Amino acid sequence: MIDQKTLNKYDPIKNKAYQLIDDEGKPLDKTWKPRLSNAEILQAYKDLLFERTADLMAVSYQRQGRMFTYPPNIGQEAIHIAAGIVTKEQDWLVPAFRELGAWLAKGVSLKELFLYFKGNEDGSRFEKANRMLPIAVPIASQFPHAVGLGYAINYNKEKDTAVFAYVGDGGTSEGDFHEALNFAAVWNAPVIFIIQNNQFAISVPLKMQTKSINLAIKGLAYNIPSLMVDGNDFFAMHEALSYAREQAVAGKGPFLIEAKTYRTGAHTTSDDPSKYRSKEEEEHWAQKDPLKRLKGYILHSKIDELKDEEELIKGFKKHIDSEFEAAENHPEYKVEDVFGYMYAELPDELKRQKNAYENYLRGVK
Repeated sequence: MIDQKTLNKYDPIKNKAYQLIDDEGKPLDKTWKPRLSNAEILQAYKDLLFERTADLMAVSYQRQGRMFTYPPNIGQEAIHIAAGIVTKEQDWLVPAFRELGAWLAKGVSLKELFLYFKGNEDGSRFEKANRMLPIAVPIASQFPHAVGLGYAINYNKEKDTAVFAYVGDGGTSEGDFHEALNFAAVWNAPVIFIIQNNQFAISVPLKMQTKSINLAIKGLAYNIPSLMVDGNDFFAMHEALSYAREQAVAGKGPFLIEAKTYRTGAHTTSDDPSKYRSKEEEEHWAQKDPLKRLKGYILHSKIDELKDEEELIKGFKKHIDSEFEAAENHPEYKVEDVFGYMYAELPDELKRQKNAYENYLRGVK
């Protein structure tokens, strides 16, 4: 369990990542016991496996021309599944665009996800996902929004409520990131900032965008408690996120976590990572795969033999296919919805654009 002594030991200045299990899933400290029950651990593994299966199938749908550009999540799932367990119904989730497991845990349906990446804004309605903002593709622009939510939580005196905000390593080079951290610290906002350091901002490696020894250290400049965590260690992420939320809802303000992970897939399906990273690097990180490590822990601890995994995946695929088919059969996005929700009265320029688009759809030149 994390406490102040742990934070001192893993001070970002010391450049040491908090980790509980090794690459084979064995505890580094034999006296350590997880905060989760065996049933919860097994469910977390199934959720991680589901996220990976859905992610691989999403890439396949895109390759078949049935969906537009998609950002794969493979390799980063431990962060999402751990966060999904910690995030409560009343908490806000402020996403970037690569947190599939966390979205599903919050209540987003796969149909909505597929609709979004098919270019249909109905995919952003999130009918059952309480307190979740839309996916944010502009880098780090969502962080000031997250702090605004945290400010509102304090202003309205909401209890037991926090904000979980995500960004990639590239986002820490944006002004929005630093402005948000400063704002959150000054106003003691209950925001958990999660940096998914997957080593690349599209094709730019971390060493080419910062001289800092790590990214967690950036929180110290704003007097925000910060921790660098092995993002492929499900248990380390769960404990770090649990502690961060406990601190935030206790009125102790923001917390920053750098989750060190690796983007196993491409940045998006429009990207070719072989152009900028080596096979040796990929093989090195494959040994740290979060699914492999959690499975290793379950087997070593004799929680379950996982003999039904193939059948489990078959069931997952059937469900995922049905969700995608529902997205394909969803009505087309209405032209009116593109223009109708920004102003009480549509400005002339938007009227012109709407008219031009309607003429285009009718084949009028």
